[in-house]
Formats: sequence, structure tokens, C-alpha cells
Amino acid sequence: MIHHIELYVSNLSESKAFWGWLLEDLGYALYQEWDEGFSYKQDHSYVVFVQVEQRFLEEGYHRKRIGLNHLAFFGRSRLHINELTTTLKDRGTRLLYQNTHPYAGGDKHYAVYFEDPDRIKVEVVAP
Repeated sequence: MIHHIELYVSNLSESKAFWGWLLEDLGYALYQEWDEGFSYKQDHSYVVFVQVEQRFLEEGYHRKRIGLNHLAFFGRSRLHINELTTTLKDRGTRLLYQNTHPYAGGDKHYAVYFEDPDRIKVEVVAP
């Protein structure tokens, strides 16, 4: 089990607006909040978001470089994936692999793929 994951973000308020509702929908609860960050926790694992220092903003993030490619979470069901997909569209979130949705990961992998404000790929998969 993962203890925690920490992500540096370019705009803390945009990340809070994006990740807050999503993580709550996935069963996480706000755990910590301070001027430069916040975290959400479920059971014994938590996800931390920290405002990156100004001097590191210029490089940006890209999932195809060395480092994190994406984060994947369990959804509750296929219906939950469908509802989440609709909510993401309504929120103007950039969905990925729309031409093969919801089977972009294969015939037996029912999921939605999308990007957060920093273009970190996120996947939510039905059990």
C-alpha cells in the first residue's frame, strides 16, 4: 500500500478546484491544508499537492519525460465511470482517448482518462 504521493503543481488554487471534487467523489477526505499546499486522505494513504516554487515553473511537466506518467484510481462501478465522464465533460476537463472510450486500456478495462490542470494524466477504472 502506498503511504502518500506528493505532486508539485503550477497553480495551487486551480489544482484544489480540480482535485478536491474528484478525490471527494472517489472517497477521499480533506486531510491537511496550509498556505503552500493541501492533501486528501483515504484510509492510510494520502495525496499531497504543493505549489511549486516560482524558479521551477518554467520547465513545466510532461508525462512522456522521465518521471510520473499518470495516476490511476479505482472507481466504484462502470456506472460511476459513466457519471464521472459526464461530470468531467461538463467541467471542461480535457478527456483523453475519446475515440476508444471507455475501452482505451483494452476490451476488459473500463476506464476514463483525462488531464489535470498541469496535464498530469489521470485514470479512473471500474473494478
